[in-house]
Amino acid sequence: MFKQIRERYNEYGEKHPQVKEWFETFVFVLVMVIIIRYFICEIRWIPSGSMKPTLIEGDRIVVERVTHFFKKPQRGDILVFYPPFVKINKTPLGILARRTGIGCNDVAFIKRVVGLPGDKVEVKKYPDGKYAVLINDKPLKEDYILSESDYIPCSETMYCGPMIVPEGKYFMMGDNRGNSEDSRFWGFLPEYRIVGRAITVFWPINRIKSIIYK
Repeated sequence: MFKQIRERYNEYGEKHPQVKEWFETFVFVLVMVIIIRYFICEIRWIPSGSMKPTLIEGDRIVVERVTHFFKKPQRGDILVFYPPFVKINKTPLGILARRTGIGCNDVAFIKRVVGLPGDKVEVKKYPDGKYAVLINDKPLKEDYILSESDYIPCSETMYCGPMIVPEGKYFMMGDNRGNSEDSRFWGFLPEYRIVGRAITVFWPINRIKSIIYK
């Protein structure tokens, strides 16, 4: 069957060499895009203010996909991912759309890793009105957040702890704690849903910067 298809393709290519060249160029570019997006990096844009002040609406960022092949996410990493409540399109066309970025409707989030597997996590409010994230009963130093006072108040239906992060999962939070739909609402992030790690803002020009991880 494949031999017949190849023979007919070669026969058509001999009659229409320019069309054959265009088709082969298209296929080559498509394959390279898939390889680059899957193994190296991809481009994303920031649609909301949940990561202020680190990232703001309209920022274009580069998300690298190399690191996760060699090591686990670290605390403080800013990750792009598909949250647990998002149903990922697993059809061949859906997979192709995610790999190429063309026509992909799967909703991705971007948040920061706060809790690692095995950590005891708690979001706590102090008498002075300020909040802190406790990791293993110790306040986490977070000089990147927008405000220590502007937090969404915890409720009985939220994941504010104290709780232990399960193996293979992470507790994610936005830097803008007063306006972020993060793990406090939908729980822990499974590692297999991670797309990659944000490494730089490349647009707009006045926002160009590397995202520094300590």
